[in-house]
Formats: sequence, structure tokens, C-alpha cells
Amino acid sequence: MSRGLVSIIGAGPGDPELITVKALKRIQSADVIMYDRLVTDELLAEARDGALRIYCGKAPGLHSMSQEMIGRMLASHAAEGKHVVRLKGGDPFIFGRGGEEALVLADSGIPYEIIPGITSAVGTSASSLIPLTHRGVASSFACVTGTGSDGSVSSVRWDLLAHSVDTLVIYMGISQLSQIQQELLFHGKAGHTPAALIERGTTSEERIVTGTLAELQTLANMHHICNPALIMVGESVLIREQLLQMQRAASASMTG
Repeated sequence: MSRGLVSIIGAGPGDPELITVKALKRIQSADVIMYDRLVTDELLAEARDGALRIYCGKAPGLHSMSQEMIGRMLASHAAEGKHVVRLKGGDPFIFGRGGEEALVLADSGIPYEIIPGITSAVGTSASSLIPLTHRGVASSFACVTGTGSDGSVSSVRWDLLAHSVDTLVIYMGISQLSQIQQELLFHGKAGHTPAALIERGTTSEERIVTGTLAELQTLANMHHICNPALIMVGESVLIREQLLQMQRAASASMTG
């Protein structure tokens, strides 16, 4: 029996219409779809009749399946000659453990492909009107995880991030928000630096809260911000209000 194929696919940041054409074609032709927690029902509905759907999502502190089991199942189904889609939120190579799964497949001699998706930082930047870069304001950005593999605050170099990056985007940071805030302030990031919390970015349930770095934890508590959410810190957050003001002015002139 010929070996199948595993397509490791990024489903995008939340809005199902933001998936790539190539990724959608793979979903529609798959024999097996192993999907994560943030994959939408709309995308799963694109699967052909008879396709096997296997949920293997992970929520904070609650994993439906171990990473080792996921790797074994991918290899096992593909070894039977099936086309397997591994469907992940965002992009598989940006905090998606796609590299780990590719290594398992390569070690087993299983053919695979990586199909990128729009990562949350990029999708949410657009939907929230907060540019990651903006001439004269931000010429660099960094995406980091806020939570380490052991569940504690990430061990990234907060001291360097506080000064060397114009726009900082923090994934998986809500549960560690207080510590992240303290780390950035301790290492000299100004408390008045503009900041934003974006919950369920690009979806119909998106919520955006803006303020300053010093206010982030208070804002999160006040608005009950929950995962999935991104933290954005940098002067480019102010561009959002400029755009909204211009939109309001244009709307007022049309109705006036």
C-alpha cells in the first residue's frame, strides 16, 4: 500500500474566510481531519462526506490528546494511504507545534506538506486597525509567547523586548498578564506606552480594549478579557484611534 500524505495547515486567525485557497482545497479532499480547538465549524463543514474528523484541541490546562498521541495518529492514518489534514488555528509554524509534528512524520518516512495560514498577530492587526509597522512610528515588531511550556510566564528576554522592538505582540499571555506587565515595566518600558487587548480577533465576537501598559491588568479585569486573546504594546496602537476618528468624521459629514 502506498503511503498517504499529511497536510499541516494553518486555518488562519479566526474568520473562516481568511483561509487560503490551497488550504481549503486540502480540507475538501481529505480522508481524515485532525483539528484544533480554534478551528471553526464553517471550515469543518467543507470536509467531504465520509471524512473522519478527530478533535485534538488543547485549552489552557486541558488537553484532549497528548502531543505524542497526535503525532502517532497522523503517522498511522497516513501509513494506511490516507490523505490526512492537520488543521491548526493561525499558522502551523508560529506557536502551532507544526515543526514538532513535521519532525515526527519525517522520522516515520511519511510524506507531508506545510500550508501556511494568517497568524493571529497579522489578522488581528488588520481587524483591530492597529498596524504592526507604520512609517515614522514603528519599524519593527516581535511576536512572542507569554506562557512557557511549564505554564509559567515565558522566559523570553523581556529586558531586550522592552527596548529593542517597536510593536510587541504577545500570544497566550492573558493568564500571565500581571507578570508580563511587571517584567516590561521593571525593564524600563514606559507605563504610558499605548497597549491593547484583543479577544477573539477577526471574528464576529472580537473585543478590543485599549489603554496603556500600566493599565493592562486593570483593563483585563474590568472587561473580563479571556483567551483566545492577544496583547499588543507599542505606539502604533494609537493609529487605531486616529482611524476611528476619521471614520466617525466621515460618517458625520455624510449624515449631516
